[in-house]
Amino acid sequence: MNFNEALQEKTEQMEAVLKAFLPEEDGFQKTVMEAMNYSALAGGKRLRPMLMAETNRMFGGKGEMLEPFMAALEMIHNYSLVHDDLPAMDNDEYRRGRKTTHVVYGEGMAVLAGDGLLNYAFETACKAFTKAETLEDYQRVAKALTVLGRKAGIYGMIGGQCVDIEAEEKPDEVTEEVLLFIHEHKTAALIQCAMMIGAILAGATEEQVALMEKCAYNIGIAFQIQDDILDVTSSLEVLGKPIGSDEKNHKTTYVTLHGLEESKEKVEALSNEAIQILMSFPERNAFLEKLVEQLIYREK
Repeated sequence: MNFNEALQEKTEQMEAVLKAFLPEEDGFQKTVMEAMNYSALAGGKRLRPMLMAETNRMFGGKGEMLEPFMAALEMIHNYSLVHDDLPAMDNDEYRRGRKTTHVVYGEGMAVLAGDGLLNYAFETACKAFTKAETLEDYQRVAKALTVLGRKAGIYGMIGGQCVDIEAEEKPDEVTEEVLLFIHEHKTAALIQCAMMIGAILAGATEEQVALMEKCAYNIGIAFQIQDDILDVTSSLEVLGKPIGSDEKNHKTTYVTLHGLEESKEKVEALSNEAIQILMSFPERNAFLEKLVEQLIYREK
């Protein structure tokens, strides 16, 4: 089986895990459940739960406690997209080729759907306790829950979104330090969350978990810089969305600060360091290494 075939198979596995944990559309409040499921099942690469599962496998995890966290992280990712699409945020009418949640269900219900996915994510993650068999298992689940909350919250993704909103209002004041803060928290935080939890639940040491956090930081920053590069170098047909939007919107990016060539060199350096970290562990995961390369060096 080649990489693309393996990727497709694993994506389908991630999709099945998510579906298994989503709420049944029943009761007087079923509309919000329908909106939640509409949002969560709108497609996507399911990369975060896949990174979690593959990291767990690299450290020899058996996966019993993993699935609730895989589903929970994807719920959190999708709740953030529902809220991002709202008129008060990015005001997008389409995502992944179909109408966004607020267009279909109304703004109020979309807010509730996002809230519902966020709350249900933690309810789902807590189900991992039912799979715990030893005191050590319980401690790992508790530690993973702490990481999930922090990386998704004000010290993680929400913190990055806050600074991003303020930066849009004052683009001339965006320094490299501010830009990297946004990328680290808005983009890299959930990737860190995925890879750290995968390692934690497999019993990795604190030093190993810290290395995975660094690896995921590199992946997230490189991913975002590559996105900035593609906005300059790609085409509408390849990228699937209009190019040149950063320049048109006077948005400060790594490319506007450092130019195209230096940005490409930064992506290369971050990618090489991330791969070197993955290669440093006794049990290597070739699929994970290839997945990281594909994620960073994508063309769309």
